[in-house]
Amino acid sequence: MHNETLMPENTPAGMNDFKPQVSPEVRHEAGALVDKYGRRITYVRLSITDRCDFRCTYCMAEEMTFLPRHEVMNFEECLRVAKAFVSLGTTKLRLTGGEPLVRKNVMWLIERLGALPGLDNLVLTTNGSQLERFAAPLKAAGVKRLNVSLDTLDSERFRQITRIGDLNKVLRGIDAATNAGFTRTKLNTVMMKGVNDDEFVTLVRYAVDHGLDISFIEEMPLGEIHGRSTTYISSEETRERLAEHFDLIPSTESSGGPARYWRIPGSDSRIGFISPHSHNFCDTCNRVRITAKGELYPCLGQNDAVNLLEVLRSGADDAALRQRIIDSMGIKPYGHDFTQQMDAPQVVRFMSMTGG
Repeated sequence: MHNETLMPENTPAGMNDFKPQVSPEVRHEAGALVDKYGRRITYVRLSITDRCDFRCTYCMAEEMTFLPRHEVMNFEECLRVAKAFVSLGTTKLRLTGGEPLVRKNVMWLIERLGALPGLDNLVLTTNGSQLERFAAPLKAAGVKRLNVSLDTLDSERFRQITRIGDLNKVLRGIDAATNAGFTRTKLNTVMMKGVNDDEFVTLVRYAVDHGLDISFIEEMPLGEIHGRSTTYISSEETRERLAEHFDLIPSTESSGGPARYWRIPGSDSRIGFISPHSHNFCDTCNRVRITAKGELYPCLGQNDAVNLLEVLRSGADDAALRQRIIDSMGIKPYGHDFTQQMDAPQVVRFMSMTGG
């Protein structure tokens, strides 16, 4: 694939105008993946399934059509993609879905990823439904940290948000993760006005009491889900609410992702905010996403993607796969713009299709 076929971008007007580009000779030194703006890509979010045992209202439609099996990367292909990225300098790999732990024989892949030389940080995002069973094997396989989606501590509200989920099962899974030896387990809470905003203080107290981190996430306009403009809450508004109950101290800590953290004196828990609307983090973006069908999305907020599955199934060697990944940097934009897209999103794919 030639670079000129990868150059069209759907970047907000003016977003790229002021950012100097880096020459290809500088970008593509051996063992590194650097985009045209000089950002080093060291973090890959790899979705291994679009399926999930929940149907969260902000993530997918109630009636979803999932990919047929032959369109989804098999585990050998997932492993090959991971090895290619590690050879290009990736040090952090996050497994996502859908719900990654619902995929049959998932530990086969996780055990091999955990043993990859050069991969320093294998992490996993989960809805927690399967953690009671998988926490100990995940820890033994080399998974370093877990993110658990948790938007409410009210059982009935949990069922309304997830449509079919069981809160108690998730809470038992979080306890199982702690008992298995996981530390710095992080709760991910999507902020929704009129849905769960009355629980933010309660969720922080739960995190502090259980030795967990928590990140509050601004709802992102992905997929045709209406009503977001009425439920959107900014990170700043939530932080102001929490400051009425907690002494929040700004922190320079980073978990390698987009969250900006605050500390509560006397607690080891970190309170994070992920703000794709109000304070986007594009200038320091160090990550790309791979969907379960092998599409490489350099930016979550854009529609441009590069097909890796066709390379994987063409008989091409690993050098060709690495080159396709390098070429994908040609369509990584400087940033996204979610501010005007709440109920008429530019990105029409659901979050579950891209990977959380």
